[in-house]
Amino acid sequence: MRFIITCIVIGIFLQRFGMAQGQPEVIHLWKDGAPGFENRKDEPELAKDYWVRNINNPSVTVFYPPAGKSNGCAVIVAPGGAFRELVYNAEGKQAAEFLNTLGITVFALKYRLPKELNSPYTMENVRQDAYRAIRLVRYRSGEFHIDPDRIGILGFSAGGEVVKMVAFDKGDGDPESIDPLDRVNGRPDFELMVYPGEGNQPKIIPSDAPPAFLICANDDQYGCDTVTIDLLNKFRLAKVPVEAILFAKGKHAFNMGDKSPYSAIKNWPQRMAEWLNDSGFLNAVSPNKSSGSPSN
Repeated sequence: MRFIITCIVIGIFLQRFGMAQGQPEVIHLWKDGAPGFENRKDEPELAKDYWVRNINNPSVTVFYPPAGKSNGCAVIVAPGGAFRELVYNAEGKQAAEFLNTLGITVFALKYRLPKELNSPYTMENVRQDAYRAIRLVRYRSGEFHIDPDRIGILGFSAGGEVVKMVAFDKGDGDPESIDPLDRVNGRPDFELMVYPGEGNQPKIIPSDAPPAFLICANDDQYGCDTVTIDLLNKFRLAKVPVEAILFAKGKHAFNMGDKSPYSAIKNWPQRMAEWLNDSGFLNAVSPNKSSGSPSN
């Protein structure tokens, strides 16, 4: 009997130890499912190789930095996939693992997919998911041990379009909402776009837009290079802090660069890390907001 009890105690300890070591935690954006689609929340996702599809209960998966390494910065990651699927491993999980090494707490977003076959969803549902993710992270910032004024969003390809859905409006919450999350501001404090898609391209960028980091290859076969250059010019006109990198070669969907034959592409995540550091987002204490750093 003692042996059995000992085994049970050890099992519980190992389970809790594993959770403490940063096992990803999945948090659904709405407890009862997405508004208007609550009856679909229990439909299982489909995942194979690099993609995830059939997302009916949008969520964030939390990736924590190593113990003692968190600096209070948070990033929501929106993978690409043309709104037909999510390139979740290469543009979600791998991005999170890299950002974790910088002390950043990461929330990989699984948003609904309007262009998937027979999808009932619209782009407005995607916007709803993105805003909800930011509001959830900001509302629960104390629980996650993050700074509510240093919450950014990183998007790849279609995920870059998701960034544009939430970065240029005020993001004000609804003070009359019965849901406390919906009262919270949903605008990110900084934005990072990797070969962003053409959708949701703003006519102008407001002068109070969050600072931005843009990166793309000049030979992008889907025209994301043109999108990136257009964004750069509009950020400059608005006098919003922006850093842009345009590689000579690299094509589209180089993900986190590990599979590229080009050294510059392989090392692009380090350029992002440098921008985050130079902009003050990796500081344990928020930098002076008057210098173009994080804001509400």
